[in-house]
Amino acid sequence: MFITQKHLSRRTVLRGLGATVALPFLDAMVPAARAQNKLMAGRKPRLAAIEMVHGAAGSSVEGLEKHYWSPVKEGRDFDFTLSLSPLEPHRDYVTVVSDTDLANAESASAPEVGGDHNRSSSVFLTASRPKRTEGSDIYSGVSMDQIYAQKFGQDTALPSIQLCIENVGSISGACGYGYSCVYSTAISWASATQPFPSERDPRVVFERLFGHGATAAERTTRRRQDLTILDSIRQRVASLQKDLGASDKNRLSEYLENVGEIERRLQNIEKRNLTAADARELPDAPIGVPDSFDEHVRLMFDLQVLAFATEVTRVSSFKLGRDVSARVYPESGVTTPFHACSHHGDKSKNIEDFAKLNRYHVGAVAYFLEKLRNTPDGDGNLLDHSMILYGSPMADGNRHSHKRLPVLLAGHANGALKGNLHLKTPLGTPMANVLLTSLHKLGVNDVERIGDSTGELAI
Repeated sequence: MFITQKHLSRRTVLRGLGATVALPFLDAMVPAARAQNKLMAGRKPRLAAIEMVHGAAGSSVEGLEKHYWSPVKEGRDFDFTLSLSPLEPHRDYVTVVSDTDLANAESASAPEVGGDHNRSSSVFLTASRPKRTEGSDIYSGVSMDQIYAQKFGQDTALPSIQLCIENVGSISGACGYGYSCVYSTAISWASATQPFPSERDPRVVFERLFGHGATAAERTTRRRQDLTILDSIRQRVASLQKDLGASDKNRLSEYLENVGEIERRLQNIEKRNLTAADARELPDAPIGVPDSFDEHVRLMFDLQVLAFATEVTRVSSFKLGRDVSARVYPESGVTTPFHACSHHGDKSKNIEDFAKLNRYHVGAVAYFLEKLRNTPDGDGNLLDHSMILYGSPMADGNRHSHKRLPVLLAGHANGALKGNLHLKTPLGTPMANVLLTSLHKLGVNDVERIGDSTGELAI
């Protein structure tokens, strides 16, 4: 291939019954060695925006003093705190931004006081104040993930995907304090009036990624015949591998094994849920949703890794929790329900427990970073070529404060982010400045403002 200047198209897919499987980046997709730099320079970073609700223990008065979230040291080689400790193996990829505020999530009038849970999520990626309405005349802002998707996601099969872990409830109707339910369920907004719902079921996400282009009837036939994705494309894989070099064969085999392994996990979950339906911890959840948070969140992260590796999409948003959730996370070592834990009452033991719960959620993100880092992608790995934004639109959950938010970035975004940095911003700095800076680092340079942003950050 390299001698004759022939190459495999980056958009090559393997089609089978009810399946359309995109390929990861292979050496055979580079027409010649001299074109490698040009090809890689033209590729856009992937973006994953991840929201965890209810803030962090480190944003309380005592949590700030004990540095449960924000490191003591500024600049390079900072210390990893209790809540951030799972990210330490990825130090060179991590940028912690401290002391930013989300003013447009605060109440602006007396009737809004107490409605922070009802509006915060809509502000997370838009930094825009939502219109207080219980009707259909909703209004917020365009979220930064959609600004990026509209600019650099239109040439992919899916311009963006929206995911969640918990049942976020209705996306319409009234949810309290004069707010439509959509404001607490959607973090991704294509326009000020067009929120995107999030998908909770990993089976649905899997079919979107690997059944894209196939008809619903074909996908149904494949599953009724008990055929896996790999079964349906096996002949096409064999044909393709004849023309690949050794490293590409290994890369393709590893990728397909990952696809098959995820499908097996999905099948096992569905069988388990069908046979033990009466004993489910989440009886109202779809059959493809595992009861275990760990199992669920890892599946969703693994699906995002495959989507990024194949560039089926470059953009994802992921809502890890639901406001006012009473879910318990026993693996964290904390048995207090989530919402109650965030309302720590300024008691030291409760604040420490919430910090441990924050650490547990950050640990889920660390799993994602590890998977991205271990996935080859051209001249590096997926974490080199991605930006991950993680944070909460609330700071101190006990007071429903939106000052000194827990926010971090991870990945190198094709070299635009250096990592190994703790930036402590001046008090009152808008969190929107993180969004604006992120867009510029991603190559969206024609956006001068988002929400209440005032300028770029030095990261």
